[in-house]
Amino acid sequence: MKVVDMLKALSVVVCVAVASSAYAQSSDAMAAAPSAKTVKKVNRKLGLDVRRALSKAQGIDVSNIFVRARGGAVVLTGTVPDGAQIPKAEEVAKGVAGVTSVTNKITLAQPNGGGG
Repeated sequence: MKVVDMLKALSVVVCVAVASSAYAQSSDAMAAAPSAKTVKKVNRKLGLDVRRALSKAQGIDVSNIFVRARGGAVVLTGTVPDGAQIPKAEEVAKGVAGVTSVTNKITLAQPNGGGG
């Protein structure tokens, strides 16, 4: 009788262990796939952080610079009045925590609207 009781107890322990393992795996999979809302929020925050860093940097006119962030990749677009600001903006963006790459599409603004 003792052997039967011990086998019952052992089977209960095995069932609990298997159930716990299966639950842990499913919850890990859930954590690995953040919701679209969370991803959007993180991207928005990173874009704002880059924008803030650009506005604090000396010698960069951010009035026509636009920042887009997706998964750590940042794209800078827009225009600046001075060509020296283009590489400087890229370096500032690269220095922001969370930025993994920077694509710089900033161009030089045409003086007086480019007319002639």
